[in-house]
Amino acid sequence: MDSSQSRCCSFSSVSRTHPRPSGVTMDGFSISGSKSTQKHTLSQKRKTLPYREIFEFFIEDFKTYKPLLSSIKNAYEVMLAHQREKIRALEPLKAKLVTVNEGCNEKILAMRAEERNELSMLKTEKMHLLKLIDKKNEEKISLQSEVTKLRKNLAEEYLHYLTERDARKILIADLNELRYQREDMTLAQSPEVWGEDPVMLTLALKMARQDLTRAQMELNTMKANFGDVVPRRDFEMQEKTNKDLQEQLDGLKADYEEVRKEHELLLQLHMNTLKERDQFLSELHEIQRTSTPRPDWTKCEDVVAGGPERWQMLAEGKNSDQLVDILLEEIGEGLLREKDFFPGLGFGESIPAFLRFEGPVQNKKPTKKDVVSLLKDVWKERLAGDKKEKFPDFFFSFLERRFGPRDAIAWAYTLFENIKLFRSNEVMSQFYAVLMGKRKESVYINQKELLAYLLKEMTNADSQNEGLITMEQFSTILKNTFPLKKGEHIQELMEIGGWHPNSSNADLLNYRSLFMEDEEGHSEPFVQKLWEQYMDEKDEYLQELKQELGMELRDEVTVYKMRVALMNIDPSLDKQTLRAYLSQAFQLLPSELPEEGNEKEHSIATGLKTAMEQLQAADIKRMGPREQEPAN
Repeated sequence: MDSSQSRCCSFSSVSRTHPRPSGVTMDGFSISGSKSTQKHTLSQKRKTLPYREIFEFFIEDFKTYKPLLSSIKNAYEVMLAHQREKIRALEPLKAKLVTVNEGCNEKILAMRAEERNELSMLKTEKMHLLKLIDKKNEEKISLQSEVTKLRKNLAEEYLHYLTERDARKILIADLNELRYQREDMTLAQSPEVWGEDPVMLTLALKMARQDLTRAQMELNTMKANFGDVVPRRDFEMQEKTNKDLQEQLDGLKADYEEVRKEHELLLQLHMNTLKERDQFLSELHEIQRTSTPRPDWTKCEDVVAGGPERWQMLAEGKNSDQLVDILLEEIGEGLLREKDFFPGLGFGESIPAFLRFEGPVQNKKPTKKDVVSLLKDVWKERLAGDKKEKFPDFFFSFLERRFGPRDAIAWAYTLFENIKLFRSNEVMSQFYAVLMGKRKESVYINQKELLAYLLKEMTNADSQNEGLITMEQFSTILKNTFPLKKGEHIQELMEIGGWHPNSSNADLLNYRSLFMEDEEGHSEPFVQKLWEQYMDEKDEYLQELKQELGMELRDEVTVYKMRVALMNIDPSLDKQTLRAYLSQAFQLLPSELPEEGNEKEHSIATGLKTAMEQLQAADIKRMGPREQEPAN
């Protein structure tokens, strides 16, 4: 056995004696990325140092395998460097994860504390209600005992009055007997009596005794019939007392029932709160499990042309979705600049007429400023013309007149690719929507006419021609121009214009600055807010129309149903505007629409989804309030 073979055997024996840990390289770092501390890493490096030295010794000693072993060593070194970079990159993520975890734990603790406070309040209220119920029960028992006592007193008084009545009657009978005896003695002693006829006197005495007997019998009958009768005054008094007690008892029963229902509602509310708490807790755990860290948009500062200042200008006031669009536009702009030619799309029917071409098409590479300026020229010529030609055909005709037939197709492709890319640019996005038929050109034209009308009204209010008007004049012009706008929408426009709640109506406003545009076609916030409100009002109007129809988007709607629904939600619609809306919804010429009351209204139908999309593309808006105000 030669020396090289002996060294190989010794190396393999060393490897068998000291097996390398799984996933550990020559210097002790994990290939898959270890999360151990730096101290542990240094300890592993010291442990694996002998293996490294032995491997370097083999590289120097085995001249034949030196290139292979060097490649292996270099591959390990590259992998170790990559893993170190990956570990360093993951350290901030780990710290951020810990921060997010702490924040979520604080929110959970806050929710638990709030829940404990709410439970404590509910328990306190429950104890208060239980005490109130006990108090009402005690009052009820007290009133019942008082009623029992009064009944007992009434019975005693009744017996006492019976005894007094009987004693009085006996006393009256004794007095009558004594009176009769005294009269008899008086008659016997009177000298005049001796002159009377004894027979007559005897007969009178007999008749008087018979009357007395009859009166005594009637008295006994009255006693027997009315002996147990209570005096009416006492009866009415007791009846009134009993009625008052019964009303109090009914009131207590009603209060008790109300308190019992409230207690049941509180218990139900408590159970619902517990269920919601558990649901929110599970959602929180799910969000913690699936959530990803928010992107660090500051990383884009070094990528976007113009550096941090331009990125801050682009990102100001934008959300994440809008920032993604901006970043895509920046990337797409760079790729668009690198292209020298566009591939022709052919002559298919689905290809727009101004893009039908075979072969490569030259990229003219204009700036955004040049594109915006060219699009504005297209609109100026379009507004000055008769508008009989379709907009895509007019667009290509304009390019042929401006650049000649040879370069028209190249400019058509160049402009199309630019307006398709820069969706955040108002001029480009609106031109693209009109060019592709997603929006009627009347929307753009009417919007421009509205801005011109506003500027004219403000100029008329500027009697000194200084470019300044008061806030009161500004508010009056907005309210007169937009009589159907809500008060909060008018206030939004005024705040964007420069009005503040604590400012005076006499403050001056530079109204001309509200309508200015920069070189790339970006308008001021006032114009942007007008456009946003217009789109929101259109969406609200169409949603109200859909609710009035009460149909699903997959259903079909007839001309009659659409006409009735439009008139219901907007009674101020005149016939011409109504026919224009119906013509747009059903894609018919106004002359092809049936007259109101014609049976054809029930036969012409289209899908509700298609009709709503057509109305969304048109310049549709409310013409008056939904409910007509009653005439005085």
